[in-house]
Amino acid sequence: MLSSTCTAAVRGLSTTAQLSKINNVTVIGAGLMGSGIAQVSANAKLNVTVVDSNQSALDKAQKGITSSLQRVAKKKHADDAAAQTALVSSVLDRIKMSTNVSDSVKDADLVIEAIVENIDIKRKLFAEVEAAAKPTTLITTNTSSLRLADIGLNLKDKTRFGGLHFFNPVPMMKLLEVVRHNDTSDATFEQLIEYGKTVGKTTVACKDTPGFIVNRLLVPYMFEALRLYERGDASMPDIDVAMKLGAGYPMGPFELSDYVGLDTCKFIMDGWHKQYPDEVAFKPSPLLDSLVDAGKTGRKSGEGFYKYK
Repeated sequence: MLSSTCTAAVRGLSTTAQLSKINNVTVIGAGLMGSGIAQVSANAKLNVTVVDSNQSALDKAQKGITSSLQRVAKKKHADDAAAQTALVSSVLDRIKMSTNVSDSVKDADLVIEAIVENIDIKRKLFAEVEAAAKPTTLITTNTSSLRLADIGLNLKDKTRFGGLHFFNPVPMMKLLEVVRHNDTSDATFEQLIEYGKTVGKTTVACKDTPGFIVNRLLVPYMFEALRLYERGDASMPDIDVAMKLGAGYPMGPFELSDYVGLDTCKFIMDGWHKQYPDEVAFKPSPLLDSLVDAGKTGRKSGEGFYKYK
């Protein structure tokens, strides 16, 4: 058995290892969120590997990141074409693309998962990541609706697991919710906060609660607007106008729901309702369910609460 002095020394070494500087970041998932996370990480002079099982998704991500960087460069160096090119090249040089998860996480200091919101797929991915990564690698999820405790249920070392919830579009949105569950170590949490600051985000700390901070307030707000309409208390346009002009919101709740995607709103609320069936704020909406069933999911489908050209 270790003496108390030896035990303290071992803990000290462990904390030091976890607080080592993050240089190599692996982002798993090449969608809009993954691409944005990769861009801001590389822009902060970190080495980034983007992983996706679909090569076409990686190609699309490469083009998307390049276009986004070109817009940033043009805004920053409006009258200097050479400086624009240099900025784009310097960031792209720090980004690699891969279809192999195990190879891509071997040297990672931080792994950020940004794949589909399916808990079984996430658990399978994290098992592969943990088996291939270094024992000091920080493992995180960008989930917006699932509980970290559920996602990381089968991880052998839960102390290195946390949440980094970015907002879309990542390069423009300044907020980063840094989430800890019951087993997240202080060292891991501090390092995740530091990473957030490194990539230029304002960080807020939150516990492993449904929706964290923003979505926990925002999603029930959108559903309360739905209930207001379903009761016949006000029309959708009037509710949207009221919240824009009365509360100063950039979009009303129905406009926002269409922008987010009605299927996404339904997915989030269905999950919360299943976990907390007695919570009134998590009660599903019959109108929303019928629209999603009809394929009317908002802006992306051309119709949701409103019609779009």
